[in-house]
Amino acid sequence: MISEPAAPLDPVPAPPSAPAPPLGLVGAEPVVRHAHPGVDGFVGAPLRGREEREHRLDEELAPGATRPRGAGDRLVPEAPDPYRLCFERDLDRIKHSRPWRRLAGKCQVFIAPEDDHLRTRLTHAVEVAQVATGIARAAGLCLPLAEAIALAHDCGHGPAGHASEDAFSPYLPQTGYDHAVYGADVTLAELNLCRETLDGVRNHSWRRPPPATPEGEVVAWADRIAYVCHDFEDAVRAGILVPGDLPASVRDVVGDRRSDQIGTFVLAVLEAIERTGRVGMTEPAAGALADFRAFNFERIYLRPASRRQADKAIRLLRGLVDHFADAPHRLPDVARGGPVPEPGSDLAAAMAVQYVSGMTDRFALGLGVELLGWRPEDLPRGV
Repeated sequence: MISEPAAPLDPVPAPPSAPAPPLGLVGAEPVVRHAHPGVDGFVGAPLRGREEREHRLDEELAPGATRPRGAGDRLVPEAPDPYRLCFERDLDRIKHSRPWRRLAGKCQVFIAPEDDHLRTRLTHAVEVAQVATGIARAAGLCLPLAEAIALAHDCGHGPAGHASEDAFSPYLPQTGYDHAVYGADVTLAELNLCRETLDGVRNHSWRRPPPATPEGEVVAWADRIAYVCHDFEDAVRAGILVPGDLPASVRDVVGDRRSDQIGTFVLAVLEAIERTGRVGMTEPAAGALADFRAFNFERIYLRPASRRQADKAIRLLRGLVDHFADAPHRLPDVARGGPVPEPGSDLAAAMAVQYVSGMTDRFALGLGVELLGWRPEDLPRGV
């Protein structure tokens, strides 16, 4: 039985506290409160406003780096912040956004895993940001832009990972459902992010056109480096693979440990930048990365068990979209007083896709049981 912690033997009475001073100004001096009594907290330098920081970055950043300017190039113009760079505002908005927080409940590879140590889309995004900022810092690129793109790059993913793209595409016949494009153009639209940030999100996938900034190109490499290494590690943890399964063409170049693998790949990107002035990766690391990814596709992503679970996930997600498209009054935006689309219309389907794509794995699985009548034992599983 857990008891309350015992009181100290000789408690020291707290000194009487002085009444708090009123907020406001006393003469010309501001009234300041401190978190800790007797704190020094000495800074000793004047604040640096946004414009001064922009001027400093003009001198410090690499010639090809993206320069933050004012409020940034946004679809809806805004006044600039007095202290934050435009890409820092993007970074703050992403971190405080609901789409980004929901990545904690969306799978990286394994649907709604029981093992809390397996990656989610959120932890994947954080690892991509770590790799991207490590490269960007050494290369003299714009750190807040690289981090913003990295943290937001997968916000367009639906539940159940890439299976959601196959599930949703038939409902969007004009554009299909590509998580990179959907994330930039739909999921993150309400944040009014800078053009460069959205471009990096939209084009982080290698099947898309190249990003318009070197920071976006760094994130494209960081994404591949991170997921190739950590998806293998998670597959080993899940009992699907053993470390010795890694091909010699990979192991002989980058080693067995994830930290060594990531370090080797990052150094190869920096070596390419040092040699050519452009973002890329030198050999033999580039070949090892390609082999690593091909191995993961064969042994993890496209293995028979994974494909069976993906097929279940597609049926489940399409069932949810059909349900809400046929009963659009149940969509949250409509229930809050928004316009009601015609049941079964293209607009109702698009609104249903937007709602279902934002769901976490467990929420979608729960609705499968509640609304569609799925038996819990028939739901897609994580491994």
